[in-house]
Amino acid sequence: MPRTRNYVAVVGLIAAGSAFGQVLSPPEIRDPRLRELQQKHLPDLERVAAEIAAHSFPYRLYFSRTLDLNEDQQRRSDQRSIRFDTFHDQTVLEITANYYASYSAELMPREERASRTLADVITPMLKAAIPALANEVKVQSFAVEISHHVRRKVLGVSHESPENIAFVLSSRGARQLMAATTPGEQEAALMQGQLFVNRQLIAGWGENDLSSTAERSATLAAAKVAGPWNGTLPPALGEMRRAAVTALPTKTPARVATQAHPEISSDALRSLQGAHQADLDRLVRELDQQAHFIAYAAPTFIAFRNGVYLQLSMKTMLSEAATVSQYQAAALAFDEHIAHLIRPVLAALKGRPDFDGIDFSTSVRVAGAPEGSGTAVEFIFTADNLSNYRNFDLTGQELIKTGVVLINGERVGLELQYAEDGLARPH
Repeated sequence: MPRTRNYVAVVGLIAAGSAFGQVLSPPEIRDPRLRELQQKHLPDLERVAAEIAAHSFPYRLYFSRTLDLNEDQQRRSDQRSIRFDTFHDQTVLEITANYYASYSAELMPREERASRTLADVITPMLKAAIPALANEVKVQSFAVEISHHVRRKVLGVSHESPENIAFVLSSRGARQLMAATTPGEQEAALMQGQLFVNRQLIAGWGENDLSSTAERSATLAAAKVAGPWNGTLPPALGEMRRAAVTALPTKTPARVATQAHPEISSDALRSLQGAHQADLDRLVRELDQQAHFIAYAAPTFIAFRNGVYLQLSMKTMLSEAATVSQYQAAALAFDEHIAHLIRPVLAALKGRPDFDGIDFSTSVRVAGAPEGSGTAVEFIFTADNLSNYRNFDLTGQELIKTGVVLINGERVGLELQYAEDGLARPH
């Protein structure tokens, strides 16, 4: 995608420059304390909106009350998003927007994508918002949530999906950010904030992360570069984020750890496929009506975490709903589809599998939505934990916590009850 300079789309932005269209009106805020703040600072917030609207972002950006909208939906949707809210019992100024940049998952890791949006979009917004509320002692933090897009291949087909980035910066960090004159000082201020990707806190950000204070100080000292900050994060920042994530311990399923395959060759996978092909053919015949297997993606063995897993590719259709986030879609797919397949699949495989586990891979789509608009979700469970679930020794939520859940190729944590709250069930 070419990097064309563009504008912030605004509802209600008139020639005189009014930005009321981006600021939530005070009567719509239920909390009396927050409503009072919104009313008190309404002129300040309108100036913030106007300054952000005047900024030239690399790609189109729209203020929005709702994330994960395609651009046609966004143009028709409410674009008032600047308001006071509460985050972890703190009063924050919050700004949400949809940013139509599209990053390649193959070329840019998750942390690098988040850092790019932080530099290109979130930081300019903060620099517009912080001075306007510098003297308001009731504001404890600033929060910006941005949805950008990621391109990746799912089942060999190119797929583009939203990814949500949130950054929360304390008032102390905000003051430090405004006083920064070098990249090192800029980074020191940003490190006081918390950076989230799809609700998951990225390691290395915030004061309560797993890296030590000494390590952070050493990294900051190494990153300092003389001269004024030019709006670009120093290269050390992305490297430090990736190093922090790489250093995190990973939980490997017990059976995979004890019976790990030092090298899983294509020949070994083909041999296992041949040994189980009759059972797999019978599984598809018997369960297709219930599982909705994808015709062109037959059950196949894959290597995952030094183990051998059976990948079952299928489709999940949800009943029509006004809005369904990717987390809600994943939760409904498990509860109303995948969970009901586990016992029949194990039965078709004649009990406990003699391989490491099963990857239930499904394309989740809301009824009536166009083809290609689905969410790719994978539920990857070890054979031991699947057997425990079959024997009612694990609940569905416990099974999910022991396994790996991928949404559009990114690992997520999934709380079923929270994600599904208030949604219609699939048919």
